[in-house]
Amino acid sequence: MMLRGPNLRSPILHSLILLAALLAVSPVIAVEPDEILPDPALEARARSISAGLRCLVCQNQSIDDSNADLARDLRLLVRERLVAGDSDREVLDFVVDRYGTFVLLQPPLDRSTYILWFAPFVLALVGAVLIAAQIVRRKPPVAQGLTAEEETQLARILAETPAEVPAEPPEERK
Repeated sequence: MMLRGPNLRSPILHSLILLAALLAVSPVIAVEPDEILPDPALEARARSISAGLRCLVCQNQSIDDSNADLARDLRLLVRERLVAGDSDREVLDFVVDRYGTFVLLQPPLDRSTYILWFAPFVLALVGAVLIAAQIVRRKPPVAQGLTAEEETQLARILAETPAEVPAEPPEERK
């Protein structure tokens, strides 16, 4: 009896591969079970607030997605402030006062963040202007006539070359 490998066209195998891919790209939530508040409404508010706060260690993740100790401390701080009765705005203001606007994943549009918001557009505009300047500066080559010497060389070459007679097409076979 010969053992056969898995059938790679099997729908079950395709389903398992799809499930593994989905699990690989699903968001990872780093909130520990001991951090979760017993009140579901407060926990939902805490998750909403912490989803907009940047992990100061990772810098490209929210504190909900980060396993860093500082992110855990921030998650606990948010929950403590909510349990103490602060509104969502008061919690955010407290965290921003403590860590600056850098802690926000989407910083507000104000004078201190203009460069952050507008630099990509300015750089794209500068790049477009530089490319346009290069295109305008580049002039197409101007076609010039032949010099007298070149015309005589061309006439001599043409006189030396026998004219080619086009070949007749072969007769069709019947």
